[in-house]
Amino acid sequence: MLHKIKVLLYVAPVMTLFTAIMGTLSLIVSLFSSTGITQHKMARFWSRVLLRIGGIRVKVEGVEKIAPGGSYVFIANHRSYFDVPCILPHIPVQFRFVANKNLFSVPFIGFHLKRAGHLAVDSSNARESLKSMAEAGRIIQERNVSVLVFPEGARTRGELLPFKDGAAFVAIKAGVPIVPIALLGTREILPLGSFWLRGGLVTMKIGDPIPTLDMSLLDRTRLSQALREAISECDQEPLPAGQR
Repeated sequence: MLHKIKVLLYVAPVMTLFTAIMGTLSLIVSLFSSTGITQHKMARFWSRVLLRIGGIRVKVEGVEKIAPGGSYVFIANHRSYFDVPCILPHIPVQFRFVANKNLFSVPFIGFHLKRAGHLAVDSSNARESLKSMAEAGRIIQERNVSVLVFPEGARTRGELLPFKDGAAFVAIKAGVPIVPIALLGTREILPLGSFWLRGGLVTMKIGDPIPTLDMSLLDRTRLSQALREAISECDQEPLPAGQR
């Protein structure tokens, strides 16, 4: 009960206010910068503050596998709205999200996502989804940035869903390595369907980059299956609450 009172009276209001302030500042910055670089830096700062307010610690393993200045397609399992704040500060390269187009229709949030250079995908329309993925590949090549995709296509309650081929398509199209990331503990921090944020430990395991230069688009389904296996191998339950 005390925890819920704290969330209602302190954590949720402060996070909401800080998010509104940072979102507004980011929109203002976007009027003078079309690259999204400054907005990305601001988003990283926003994430760090949210983690601090929520009492969330992130332990990162394997960050040395990511070359500063390199371009990648990152993929991660998706169990919580807090997956994004946990990932943002800990990938040391500029990257953009590939997100469901419905998010881009949300007032304020959608406009901010567009101005920051994130990419919308319509997973219900195969042709439009293919166009979005091809555009993501082009942006990686032309702007020397990376992208982050949640290949399950939605948040889950635990077990990994089959991976969609979009992330593999983008990586092969752009000719860049694809990096699997396993997030452990975010479901306990903020479970699907819950509003009660809890502090604790999140472990972020970064796998070995998988090169795609010698692959063709015909390999994308096989690659997606291999990526799911790579994340599944790292996807163990987090430490019990008493050991955090």
